[in-house]
Amino acid sequence: MSVQAALEPGFSWQDYQGWPDDERWELIDGQAYAMAPAPSTRHQRVAARLYARLERAVDGKGCQPFIAPVDLRLSDFDVVQPDVLLVCDPDQIHDSHIEGPPALVVEVLSPATATRDLRQKKALYQRFGVAFYLVIHPLEQYAQLFRLSASGQYDTGQIIGTDESLELELGGGLQIPLWEVFDLPAPGSEPEKAVHHPLGSTDVHVASGDTP
Repeated sequence: MSVQAALEPGFSWQDYQGWPDDERWELIDGQAYAMAPAPSTRHQRVAARLYARLERAVDGKGCQPFIAPVDLRLSDFDVVQPDVLLVCDPDQIHDSHIEGPPALVVEVLSPATATRDLRQKKALYQRFGVAFYLVIHPLEQYAQLFRLSASGQYDTGQIIGTDESLELELGGGLQIPLWEVFDLPAPGSEPEKAVHHPLGSTDVHVASGDTP
């Protein structure tokens, strides 16, 4: 699809399905947005670690996580590809896409997409009733969780640090340690340090305060 065409509003799911497979677009209110080039390896590692831990946490609880690229169709004019999403209604899962609002949507911020994730897509997820919207800041290493209130509005957002766990009221309760998502030592643990063994040339890795 040409850039000029992307500036003309009113695109639908049917239009979207006819676009080239080697191009990635999102639709918000019928407006087409070109997706950014491939994200950084840091971005991908964070998304992959969260997906893996969600998959373990919901095993046997009737929910299924998905990782990008997968189409989320919220309406005929709203189609997006979140970084990670969690679906707890099997009727929403189709071979080609996810239909309707999932229980959880996750966006890992990158410089090229942060404004859209925090503005247009947050408003979109709120409008369609996504119960939990998690925004992860991979560089600053924290997350912000927005919960949908009874009035249909997101709250101001809970800040979750790397020494805390993401807690979700889904599937009987889920806990995801955020330090694992960022591949950091557990709170209270001490990093290993290399100690040169006097009897050989091999370095021995021990916790700080221990002796080899």
